[in-house]
Amino acid sequence: MTQTPEAPLTTNDIERASTWSNPGAPERLALLQNTRSIAIVGASNKPSRASYFVSTYLLSSSPYTVYFINPTATEILGHPVYPSLADLPEAPDLVDVFRKHDDLPQVAQEAVDVGAKALWLQLGSWNEDAARIAGDAGLTVVMNRCVKIEHARFHGGLHLAGFNTGVISSKRQVRA
Repeated sequence: MTQTPEAPLTTNDIERASTWSNPGAPERLALLQNTRSIAIVGASNKPSRASYFVSTYLLSSSPYTVYFINPTATEILGHPVYPSLADLPEAPDLVDVFRKHDDLPQVAQEAVDVGAKALWLQLGSWNEDAARIAGDAGLTVVMNRCVKIEHARFHGGLHLAGFNTGVISSKRQVRA
């Protein structure tokens, strides 16, 4: 009998097998509507990086105050960059994380320490230790989702790229 190699686990497999689950769409929409500031941890000044693409979207298509966190950069898209969450002039409402898996619990603790209200781990990021740290401190936690995609989906923006938003309306929705 020939043995076939197992297919690698996808993030959907991990999400189904985990003990933790994301907030539903109504809760994610409420989170984005109640957010006023977003700190992007792991922000990059390289246009090929996902964090750069998300940053350009948030600056141009959302009402949020956007802070960039990167200990090695000084400016991204004309905005100052802070070395850590603790160096921000205010506690961000939402901490959007573009960091490797092993760094996520530490970033979650930093988000708790500065008084953030939510921790958002980008597509491909799933870390139950980080979720536990943030969740136990009362933060809303979203994992394996993209802030840009979710914001655009909830506010009628994805139709520009050919996606069906599921929104039936002749009017554009107001930005959150």
